[in-house]
Amino acid sequence: MKDFRSVADAVAEEIASGRLRPGERLPPQREFARRHAIANSTAVRVYQELARRGLTVGQVGRGTFVTAAPGASVPAPALSEPAVDRVDLELNHPVVPEQAGLLAAGLTRLVRSDDLESVLRPVGPAGTPTAREAAADLLVRGGERPDPERVLFAGNGRQAISAAVAALTRPGARLGVEEFTYPVLKAIATRLGVTLVPLAMDEDGLIPEAVEEAHRADPLHAVYVQPVLHNPLTLTMPARRLDHLADVLLTSGIHAIEDAVWAFLRNDLPTLASRAPERTVLVDSVSKRLSPGLSLGFAVAPAALAGRVAAAVRSGAWTPMRFPLEAMVRWQADGVVATLVRAKQREAGARQEILHRRLGDFRTRSDPSSYHLWWELPAPWRSDTFVAAAARHGIAVTPAAAFSVGRPRGPHAIRLGLASPTREVLSRALATLADLARSTPDDFAGD
Repeated sequence: MKDFRSVADAVAEEIASGRLRPGERLPPQREFARRHAIANSTAVRVYQELARRGLTVGQVGRGTFVTAAPGASVPAPALSEPAVDRVDLELNHPVVPEQAGLLAAGLTRLVRSDDLESVLRPVGPAGTPTAREAAADLLVRGGERPDPERVLFAGNGRQAISAAVAALTRPGARLGVEEFTYPVLKAIATRLGVTLVPLAMDEDGLIPEAVEEAHRADPLHAVYVQPVLHNPLTLTMPARRLDHLADVLLTSGIHAIEDAVWAFLRNDLPTLASRAPERTVLVDSVSKRLSPGLSLGFAVAPAALAGRVAAAVRSGAWTPMRFPLEAMVRWQADGVVATLVRAKQREAGARQEILHRRLGDFRTRSDPSSYHLWWELPAPWRSDTFVAAAARHGIAVTPAAAFSVGRPRGPHAIRLGLASPTREVLSRALATLADLARSTPDDFAGD
């Protein structure tokens, strides 16, 4: 027989991960019982438990509705007071004080009448020769500069990932991914009808032998991997692991999609694409480097795959706008990109210092160059209850379940994004979360 708490945990994780959204109505209890193969009395206890955690509210004559969201009007549990201002530790967009001024100069020149006509013309996935050269300079890592002729453009980084997945797979294909992966990739795979295959990781990141084993069991069409500052675990592959993975790709004939969106913070490190250039599509974007409001993605594809990736960009309506393309060219030529990258690298270090001051006593995993961390919560906290309790304090955090692949429930951990609030707000929010983690969740007494 299913325990009502385990069923409530599953619903709570759906709420925390966003699969059940604030305001969404839950089914009547009898229907819920049938769906979950539980007794009606168990369903009643599940609904009572969700309401006690502050995740739902019942309205007479209307039903039960999800309320677990920052700013939702629900009774606060005893361990917290309602917060007025929301602190977003979910989204993760680095911003530095000098950013607006540096970017403004390049934009001013773009909007002059003699330039505006050209920058508003349409452009395809290949961009322009000047843009490809500028992008190749921007994407230099570990002293390696990609071939400008292999650079393609998309509207943003997510679209570049979508195009790469679409080009390398087909509906029903198997795409290997790290067992914790970028949540957007999960949505992309669902939309494209692709099956995600979780691959084991260790302290050095994705385990190459796990790729081989999965491929032997049932061939993989491709592998998606984040070798540098993995989101959410912040792991970075050492050179020997990178070489080993490249060897597996080459010997097995598997293609890889290398997501390098955070790698600009460790631009001294080489790419997987430099180790296995004919097996790897490298994807990146400018939004983290420059500004969250600037949208432009890159896909550096092997010659044999460039046509397929470009076709996927076009068929998905993911072609870039020419304006950000031309802005990137100017900012790269003027040194603005390099200046902002250095500033954001320094800012990451400052935020890591705040992190260690506030959460140094807890079991966290991060990197001195990272804007996010992985926090394994202390007992008796569960990720769903901690997310809900943090929300009562006006702090939005992301549960492990949002990143987990291949298991119904993730570990009792959360990911914190450090980039979005100011340093002062971040420090206060982390102090609040530390106090919360040292307390006891309201529902623990019933476990």
